[in-house]
Formats: sequence, C-alpha cells, structure tokens
Amino acid sequence: MRDFRDRVAVITGGASGVGRALGAQLAAEGAKIVLADIDQARLDATAAEIATETGGDVIGLQVDVTKADSVEALAEAVWARHGAVHLLFNNAGVGLGEAQRTIWSLPTSDWHWGFDVNLFGVVYGIRSFVPRMLASGEEGVVINTSSSNGGLRSLPNTPIYAASKAAVTSISEVLYQQLLREGDRVRAAVLFPGPHVVNTSILASKRNRPADYGNDDGNKPAYETMEDLVRTTGLKMALTEPEEVAAFALEGIRAGRFWLLPESSENDDKLRERMTTLLARANPVSAW
Repeated sequence: MRDFRDRVAVITGGASGVGRALGAQLAAEGAKIVLADIDQARLDATAAEIATETGGDVIGLQVDVTKADSVEALAEAVWARHGAVHLLFNNAGVGLGEAQRTIWSLPTSDWHWGFDVNLFGVVYGIRSFVPRMLASGEEGVVINTSSSNGGLRSLPNTPIYAASKAAVTSISEVLYQQLLREGDRVRAAVLFPGPHVVNTSILASKRNRPADYGNDDGNKPAYETMEDLVRTTGLKMALTEPEEVAAFALEGIRAGRFWLLPESSENDDKLRERMTTLLARANPVSAW
C-alpha cells in the first residue's frame, strides 16, 4: 500500500502519543482517520486539532479496548460511516508503574489490566476488524504495536509490560502467516516504536485505569515521565518523538515490511547477544 489518500485508518490509543502522530501524518496525506481512545476529552480535542491542522476527515470514537463488545461497536460504527477499513493500528497501550519492582510483589489487578489493554486490545481488534477486511476484498494492513522491551528482549524491571509485548509480537507473526493463506489482500505488520525511549505519556496512563481493575497497591511509580526514566536510569540517549515513529512506520507500510523496526545498533547488538546465548543453550546475560 503506497498511497494513503482516501484510505480509511482506524487507530486505537489515538488521542495522544504515537497514535496521534500516526493520525496527523495520515490525515495530511489524505486518509480518512478514525481515532479511538478511552479518554473522551483528550480524544475530542485531538480529533479537532488534527482536522484543523490538516483539513482532513478526522473523527474520534470512544472505545475501551479491554471490552470485546466495545471494540465490536467501534468496528460497526466505522463500517457504517466509511464502509471499509484499510489500515488498522492496534496501538492502545498502558504502562503499569511497575519499574524496579519484583514480579512476586505486583498485584494481580495490574497483570489483568496490563494484559487486557496491551494484549487483548490487539486480540479484540483482530477479531472485530479482520473478518470484515477480508470480506471486503480490498487491500489492507493490520499493524500491531509491540515494543523492543518484551517484543524483542525482556528487560527485568518491567515484567508485566514486557510479557504483554512479547505476546503481541508472537500474535503478529501468527497473524502474518494465517493471512498469507487467505491471499495477499490483507497483511500484518508489527511496530516497534524507537529507536530510543519514545517521548509519550504512557507512564501516566494510570489516570485512565477503569474502576473494574480496582486501585493499585499505592506504591508510587519509579518514574512519572519518559524524561524521568532517562534521567533516573542514566540512559545515554536522546528521546525519540512520536512523529519520528509515525514516519518510519508509514515508510515501512509503503515498503510492505512486516518488521517495522527502526535501525539501532544497540538493539541489533542485544538481539545478537540473545540469539547467541539461545543457540548455545547458555544462560541469559545479566541485563542489570
């Protein structure tokens, strides 16, 4: 898919961060944009801003990706309005404030919330949109947002997030293979935002935690913003802005790539190290 003009793009987690950047860049190229998010106020503001900036067809629809019926209602609303979807970005994600904590100390409610958003949000998106996309006979791409943390290698200080993103990568690979059996009209891709820590508000996502998951256990998150994370951990890197992620994601979609992974010597070295220990049946190298 090389031309996005008049294509219909649905983006979950579209009110901010990478989702917003994807919506803005696609709208500027003439795509019809449906931003979906649980945060109604921010969603409305973002849709209005992008529409004003680009003059494009942009709407915001509230969705709770942890609920199958909410994602199904989103699909029904999009088809009622546009009659098609060509780009589905299963992008909604949350951070858990889990950094620097042990697996055994984390409340089970955090595990359920993290997996329900980061993993089941992808599963419900696939279930509600892919059958309709296949039935339409039109060209389409399903893009699932993973992370180098978990999706490629797991950092020990974020067990819930890493585990959920590892599952997203696995599901995306399976989806890619299964869609091949259905022909070549709809395909899958997996997005790894980066190459450095992406400057989003994901660490503040607790504000949108539904009451269904109860309160967390009151422990203060180790980091409040991505700037805090970089400063506190002493990472020697610049932040990557969401607009950079959106730009290389769209470039990869145009090129027909499955792995939407930015070039990074650090990531390449860590992946090579991981595969070397795996093939040697050796113990993992310490990541602390």
